[in-house]
Amino acid sequence: MRKTTGTHGLLVCLLCVLLHGCYSFSGASLPPHLQTVAVPLFDDSSQAGIAGFRETVTRSLSGKLEAESSLSLEPDPARADAVLKGVIVSYTDEPSQLGGSTERAVTNRITMVIKAVFEDRVKKTGLFTQSFVGFADYTSGNYDAQQSAIQSAIDMAVEDLFNRMISNW
Repeated sequence: MRKTTGTHGLLVCLLCVLLHGCYSFSGASLPPHLQTVAVPLFDDSSQAGIAGFRETVTRSLSGKLEAESSLSLEPDPARADAVLKGVIVSYTDEPSQLGGSTERAVTNRITMVIKAVFEDRVKKTGLFTQSFVGFADYTSGNYDAQQSAIQSAIDMAVEDLFNRMISNW
């Protein structure tokens, strides 16, 4: 039986270091000419009638863009390189799990669908039109848990939308 030396381990480490540089994030779909983005207040066609819903979704996405992307927010859509328009298409709060003996809801599920249109104003082309879904469960009858689930559903939809804006995967 031949004794293995540290040479094999060194070769494996060297190979890993060399291959590490072969992967890149070149799949990003944001064209380099896009430096600014306008995010007008989202519309709400969900008929949910929840006060501040539009503002919460818009503010959440705008904050994420400022904190985690190279895009600068431009308040005037006419001066922005790109514009992201959005509409809250639907919002539901429905039972998701029934109790065995009572047949009453034990948990409810918040589901939100947001449709977004992302336009390149410089080249006058559409980058994408897509719907994004966010959802979260909460214990029925618990107001604080419901509010937390609403925020979680918003965060999930906004995260998916943000990822779609800045990447190709």
